[in-house]
This record gives sequence, C-alpha cells and structure tokens, in this order.
Amino acid sequence: MQPLIHGILLAFGLILPLGVQNVFIFNQGATHRKFTKSLPAIVTAGVCDTILIYLAVAGVSVIVFSFEWLKLSLFLAGFFFLAYMGWVIWKDNSSVKAHREEKGFSARRQITFAASVSLLNPHAILDTIGVIGTSSLAYTGYEKWMFTLACIVVSWIWFLSLAIVGRKIGQIDGNGKFLNSLNKISAIIIWIMALYMGYQFYSLF
Repeated sequence: MQPLIHGILLAFGLILPLGVQNVFIFNQGATHRKFTKSLPAIVTAGVCDTILIYLAVAGVSVIVFSFEWLKLSLFLAGFFFLAYMGWVIWKDNSSVKAHREEKGFSARRQITFAASVSLLNPHAILDTIGVIGTSSLAYTGYEKWMFTLACIVVSWIWFLSLAIVGRKIGQIDGNGKFLNSLNKISAIIIWIMALYMGYQFYSLF
C-alpha cells in the first residue's frame, strides 16, 4: 500500500498548484455550454500527463539530469514559456457569457493548446521527470507500477474534477467576474514560477 499512497500524495502535491494547464482545463469547463464540449481538453491533458509520468518512471529523469546543458535549457525555456503564458492569462478578460456566445474553443484548438501547455511546458516536465521519476527509484517491479498507476489515476481524476468545478462556477458566475479574478491570480502565480525557473537557471552558473 505504501507505493499507492505515496503516488497519490505526490501526484496531488504536484498537480494542485494553479499552473497553466489547470487554468486552461478549468476555463474550458466554465466557458462551454455542455460539459462534453470540454472533454477534448480533459482527455488531451490526461493523455499527456500519462505519457510524461510513464517516461519519468521509465528512467528519462536519469538522462535529463545527467546533462547540465539540458537542465539549463529547460530552466531557460521554462522561464520564457511561463512568463508568456502568464501574460496571455492576465490579458484574457473576456467573460464566460462572451466565450459561450463564441461557442468556446473548438475541439481541435483545445487539443492543440492542452498538448502545448502539457508537453511544451518545461516546468511541468521538470516536475514530472524530476520529482516523480526520482521518487519512483525507491520502488521496483510490482510496487513501481502501483506507484505509477496511482500518479496517473490522480491526474485523470483531477482534470475531470477541475472541469466539473469550472462548469459549476461558470453557471453561477455568468458575468465572468470571478473567472477574470482567478485568471489574474493564476497569472501572478505563473509569473512567480517563471522567476523561480529563472533563478534556477542563474544558480547553475
């Protein structure tokens, strides 16, 4: 049971902060008239996280942290990526009603955006590969796959729950004031993450 509990707690610890991926999934739940319309974003985020977790447990973390230049590149890319995404979220002042009138993001745009903030986000990659990959080294065989499965299941449950909560809040917050305030808070948190990535890059010199 220890690998299972460890995986659940670790996955929740990594996924709970208001990152770009979480904000996007939440917004899709809030801005679509039907919950099913936000499924492309949920499924894409879940699949991408599953891939990253599997790669981390399979040993990619050992490769990444063996090359100093690769770590430097990820930290630098993470700084610029998060700084830009924070700006995009900060500037998104459109209301829930307006998004619904525009029919929200199409399935194709949801898949593209969810994949980009999942697979092209150096901060998420470093968290998954660095933390989950390193933690998985404590287990072997059956226990390792139990740990891996726990992390993956938590990820899927979290994205589904996030979209459901977003939908409920979107129904209550028709004018989008709460959603806009949340975007501002999220942008500030993402900028703090960007500064942390920049600090990590600087400290490696």
